[in-house]
Amino acid sequence: MKISVIGTGYVGLVTGVCLSETGHEVTCLDIDEKKVQSMRNGISPIYEPGLDEMMKRNIEENRLFFTSSYEEGLADKEFVFIAVGTPQSKDGSADLQYLNNACRSIAESIQNDVIVITKSTVPVGTNEHVKRTIESHMSRDFSISVVSNPEFLREGSAIHDTFHGDRIVIGSEDEESLERVKKIYQSFELPILTTDLRSAEMIKYASNAFLATKISFINELGNLCERLGANIENVAKGMGMDQRIGSKFLNAGVGYGGSCFPKDTNALLSIGNSVEYNMSIIQSVIDTNEKQQRIIVDKIKQFIPDLTNKKVGVLGLAFKPNTDDMRDAPSIKVIRELVDSGADVYAYDPIAAENARIYLPGATVYRESIDETLQDMDFAVIMTDWKQIKEYPLDQFRTQLKNPVVFDGRNCFPLAEAASHGLQYHSIGRPSVGLDL
Repeated sequence: MKISVIGTGYVGLVTGVCLSETGHEVTCLDIDEKKVQSMRNGISPIYEPGLDEMMKRNIEENRLFFTSSYEEGLADKEFVFIAVGTPQSKDGSADLQYLNNACRSIAESIQNDVIVITKSTVPVGTNEHVKRTIESHMSRDFSISVVSNPEFLREGSAIHDTFHGDRIVIGSEDEESLERVKKIYQSFELPILTTDLRSAEMIKYASNAFLATKISFINELGNLCERLGANIENVAKGMGMDQRIGSKFLNAGVGYGGSCFPKDTNALLSIGNSVEYNMSIIQSVIDTNEKQQRIIVDKIKQFIPDLTNKKVGVLGLAFKPNTDDMRDAPSIKVIRELVDSGADVYAYDPIAAENARIYLPGATVYRESIDETLQDMDFAVIMTDWKQIKEYPLDQFRTQLKNPVVFDGRNCFPLAEAASHGLQYHSIGRPSVGLDL
């Protein structure tokens, strides 16, 4: 099938590349010509494991194309995916300016009947707005059908999630369009749920809000466990064995970040407010996460009240491993507060350091390795559970650090192992060890 994908962020680029991998002819469209030229050369603008190789293969086999021209990108296409960003506005609602721009450009450029498929995360009712906007700006009388096809991709695992996801959701009031979009995905061999437009839009927000709720719940429970002398890992394991609850997203830490959960929980809250419905659980999830993102600083100040001129080695900056995404990363608040408290911060991340410069205080010093980051530091802080960090020898913390003190916001190491290597080790929701050092 001939497909166009508008927008080449995480969702758009991964969607386009994966659809070309299954045999479709895909043209990815982005208004940034420099970015387009780079992608034509098989260079991804985002860090996603395996994406560059898949891009190059499908470019070479003439299934994947890139353009900055709407006329070229939409020519003879049967399906047009919209995958532009819907960032958070100041009031928490989704900003639809890029979506509206895409709709107007589609209307001005199409030369045949098309099915417009919205993958961008949008408020309930937006797909009806998409149809109205396109039709109102069209100069010719073509047939436009709109389908909601929300994405459920995790950054760092997006290719895997595309081909091995739990489900594909397709929503429309047009049965023929539903069946045609289902055929796009027939080779994926995944469960397909077909529903109405508004329910499909809501499924995306509901899913992310529920996962965010699990994270905030286990973090709040972890804070209680610390005060009671319990171990949140043992508690989470016991909870997760209950099939009604499940074990996923029950890892205590410094809170969620990234481009989805913060934006989508705030957007859902805004959607509720728009119909005068107070979503108190979602508000509590947001409030809990905001407090959780700075809890490691509270822990540090509990044991080291005066941070003036203290040298701190921070390991991990991205909001999660296997991505360079710094949006709403907990490391931002932590490092800003450490710097504001007079500490000298030295930071390491295997991928996200360049992006981090946009978000972190200018005083932050970036290092090229874990060893270099820890050398002669007063203490270390772990903010992202990269594999390189989790597999770093614990005895090296003691060797490299001036003081063998580690504050771990991601619970990377077993307590017994940290204690046996002579570390004073503070984590989330678990007892501190090595306090006699």
